Order: sequence, then structure tokens, then C-alpha cells
Amino acid sequence: MTAAIRIRSAQAQDAAAMARVHVETWRETYRGIMRDEVLDHPGFVASRTRFWTAALTDPHFARNRAAVAELDGEIIGIAMSGPPMDADADPAWTAQLYLIYVYAAHHGTGAGSRLIDAVLLPDEPASLWVADPNPRAQSFYRKNGFVADGATKVDDGVREVRMVRAAR
Repeated sequence: MTAAIRIRSAQAQDAAAMARVHVETWRETYRGIMRDEVLDHPGFVASRTRFWTAALTDPHFARNRAAVAELDGEIIGIAMSGPPMDADADPAWTAQLYLIYVYAAHHGTGAGSRLIDAVLLPDEPASLWVADPNPRAQSFYRKNGFVADGATKVDDGVREVRMVRAAR
């Protein structure tokens, strides 16, 4: 019998495992959308480990919420939210989903929706940016109450659309 997926708050000791998930899921998700030099950079895991170490330990990020999905003791998904970062953010938005990644092998298990619930309060108006095209992710966000608001940007050569969620 396989153990159930467990969602919990991320801890500082999770930084290296979260970095690996972050890099490997980017490679699964963005190959062909993002430049290979970024995805295959030899220092990618080390830079994500530094990112997660700071995100989980630096008081500057104390308002952020980070969670992990575990299966059989291994981290299979990550998520983080925090204060809105967009200059044109609607004052009603109290949070922004900065990132959520689950290994493709675990898509459809409910881990992603449970990670969103772990980092965003149920009645919390929020925004996020998603790569475009990325129909699977956009559909996932719509199922979790987000809709495109018409805003777009290009970040590191990747077109993104903003999606927002009103209080439920």
C-alpha cells in the first residue's frame, strides 16, 4: 500500500530537497518554453538551494508561506505565496502565489490543490503569473478559482499571463 501524500509547512532543512524539486519540475514544465541554457545551467540547483535557504530562514521573507508535498518521505511538490509584488496589484489582493510545482508523475493526485490551500487562505483574494502557453497549468488554476485578468508580461523570454482569484 502506498502512503498518502502529506502536505506540511516547509522547514529550513527542506531547502536542498525543495531546490531539486524546483529545478527538476522546471525542466519537466518549461523545456521548449524556456532557454535550455537556463534549465541546464550547472549551478541551477545550487542557486535554487540558496534561494530556498533564504526564503525559509531570512526574516525579510517572514510574511511568505511555503509548503511541501511529501510521498513516502520524499518531497514531490512545493509552493510559496507572499505579499503581492505587482506595482499595479489590486488593493483587494492580499497574497500572490509565487510558485507551485509538483512532479508530473503526481499531477492529478490533488497535491497541487492541497498545496495552494496550504499557502493561501480559503477566502484570500490572490494573484499569480503563469507561463503562456501552458494550458495544463492554466486549467489547473481555473479549477482552483483563478481567472486571467488580461495582464501579460515577458520574463526571461517567457510570456506570462496574470490570473486572479476573488475571496471565495
